[in-house]
Amino acid sequence: MTETAGKSRGWVRPLWILSAAVLLVLLANAHLVYVAVSSQPDCVPHLKERGGSPGAYRAAKSAC
Repeated sequence: MTETAGKSRGWVRPLWILSAAVLLVLLANAHLVYVAVSSQPDCVPHLKERGGSPGAYRAAKSAC
């Protein structure tokens, strides 16, 4: 009888591991969303006038 009871509970441990993994992924994503929403990047020095050389990029609309 103990063999059948042990076999029927064989899914409990993988279920706990899967639940812990899903919880870890959800918490990591929540942290990334929190950091993205709460942080404000500083202004970065960039070209403000049109450059004459090819490959010289500038901001489309400066916020600084």
